[in-house]
Amino acid sequence: MDTTIYNKQLYNAIISKDVTEVLKLREVLVADGPLHVVTIHNDTILHLALYSMQLDLVLRLIKTLSPEHIPLLVCQNSGGNTILHEAATYDKLFPAAEMILQLQPQLLTMRNNNKENALFRAARYGQMKMFKFLDDCLVQTLNQEDLKEAHRKFDGSTILHAAIAAEHFDLAIWIAKKYEYLFDKTDSDGLTALQLLACNPAAFQFRGRGCLMKMIDWRINNSAADDDGDDRSYLHDVASPFSVPWWDEMIKKRKTYHAVVELADILIPKDTSWTITKSVVDQRETNNVDENKTEIKEKTEKEKDLEKKKAEKQQTPLLLATQSGCFEIVEKILEVHPQAVEHIDEDGRCILHIAIKYRQMGIFKMVQTMEVPMRRLIRKCDVKGNSILHMVGKKIVNEDVQQTEKQSPSFQLQDDLLLFEQISKVIRPHFHKHTNKDGETAEELLALNKEPLREKSQEWLKRTAENCSIVAVLIATVAFAAAYTVPGGSKEADGSPVLLNQPFFVLFTITDVLSLTFCLTSVVIFLSILTSSYHLRDFKQSLPQQLMLGITCLILSVSMMMLAFAATVILMIRNNQQWTRIVLYLVAFLPVTVFAVIYLPLYLSLMGTYKYTIMKWWSYIPRSKCTTSRQSLDVTKANPSAAETSSSRV
Repeated sequence: MDTTIYNKQLYNAIISKDVTEVLKLREVLVADGPLHVVTIHNDTILHLALYSMQLDLVLRLIKTLSPEHIPLLVCQNSGGNTILHEAATYDKLFPAAEMILQLQPQLLTMRNNNKENALFRAARYGQMKMFKFLDDCLVQTLNQEDLKEAHRKFDGSTILHAAIAAEHFDLAIWIAKKYEYLFDKTDSDGLTALQLLACNPAAFQFRGRGCLMKMIDWRINNSAADDDGDDRSYLHDVASPFSVPWWDEMIKKRKTYHAVVELADILIPKDTSWTITKSVVDQRETNNVDENKTEIKEKTEKEKDLEKKKAEKQQTPLLLATQSGCFEIVEKILEVHPQAVEHIDEDGRCILHIAIKYRQMGIFKMVQTMEVPMRRLIRKCDVKGNSILHMVGKKIVNEDVQQTEKQSPSFQLQDDLLLFEQISKVIRPHFHKHTNKDGETAEELLALNKEPLREKSQEWLKRTAENCSIVAVLIATVAFAAAYTVPGGSKEADGSPVLLNQPFFVLFTITDVLSLTFCLTSVVIFLSILTSSYHLRDFKQSLPQQLMLGITCLILSVSMMMLAFAATVILMIRNNQQWTRIVLYLVAFLPVTVFAVIYLPLYLSLMGTYKYTIMKWWSYIPRSKCTTSRQSLDVTKANPSAAETSSSRV
């Protein structure tokens, strides 16, 4: 038989899972048997059978191997994968892996083109049962030094890196508990396992302690009650005939979160990277003139992106977690190593610099509760003389991505301005005029770097105000015309409305007047936005408040118009049954409901402006001495050390 035709028939039989046909065709070429190459990538019959997860076919093929075929089991395809590499990707093929290793133990240490042995493949695919089996075989076969080599690739990455990178955190926990020497090993990017974990904020997103999370945790605990010890998988699916996809997905994400937190708890106590720190800089260093300044600047411009990525990867887990927003890792590190809060990186930045720059204010507030370290950290300046207030104006790498997540650039700019004011209250007053090595104060740096964002915000506000103004003018036109075309018409004698004495006519009149009033008010407000000077400070409070007030008036105007419409219709068919009126009410308010739902996200975002204003007014309200004394007494009773600290300051 022609080899090409034979390979075609054999390939079709394998992918169609026709075991009888495969065994029949295998007997044609006795020389190669199950190790006959079928594909253009040098995959043998066993490779394809393992890849298609046909365990019964694989076992039957292995049993047909003759003694002269045993040495050929080490054959590799074009990717360098042996049949054990393929078997390691699925726990279902565990019996096949046992039989293969009994025949050819050499396969255990063979590596593919990615320098991975079968154990790495099992770790990368998260196959717990297969990984434990292969690991036990390696332990029984190799000495300690060779075992450590088997746990690492030539680029330095380990099986722990492979499990974490592929987000198989249940397997990573098992590896971390058994092989602690892997904690400080670095991969090709110079990252330890904890650093790699700190670069994955998505794994920590499903946090929370609300009622929903408690229900999910209760479900997880009940489903885990039937599992046995270490054989339990954190990420196994809950088998239920009544499973709901979105609920199962939530359970899976919550399990991932618990597994990540547990893995962090294991890795953090062994981390000592924060002990390697730079010197403390409290004030701006003198700006000496460097003869090679031009060359350094040119070099920095050419390798800017590369140096930034390299610097970020070399950060300690504490600063990486702060940058990524992995709150749990930061909290655990500061709990185990509280001194780590004063760590300084290569650029002279402390944890507050990173938290403010990447807008991780939850971590900033957590550090803020540490009173004594906070006094020192707020004085820190980086190697370029930037204080923590300068960090508000720094342009972060993923700022454009963050803007797309918000509804408009105006809210992003407002958040930055409010954050600038918040940090200004935390630091010492003299830092407000503090300049960095470029001679820029924090306010000047903010205005310079936020100018593109200010222009985008200006365009968005103008476009929104113009569109809303058009809608408001149309409503005003309709409301004004409705006032002169009253329902029921007018009497010819004196021109008074025919339905003047009807209650719903009064409702129509009031709602029509209110609709006209609100829409004209909104037009005036939107015109004031269009004629604004758009100073940077206006985006903090003035412009967002005007926009919210204008949209509020517009929504009320639409609502009043719908009421006027409903009242008019009821006046026309007031003799109909009660259910007709109910239907008319619902239909009349449908546009208002749709309008409100569409504008709800924007409205909620604008609500933050009034919250800021109310809190600011509240701070201006004078407090009585009696209230202050009572609060001081309560604080003294609750925390005597705080009173001692206050007296020592005096």
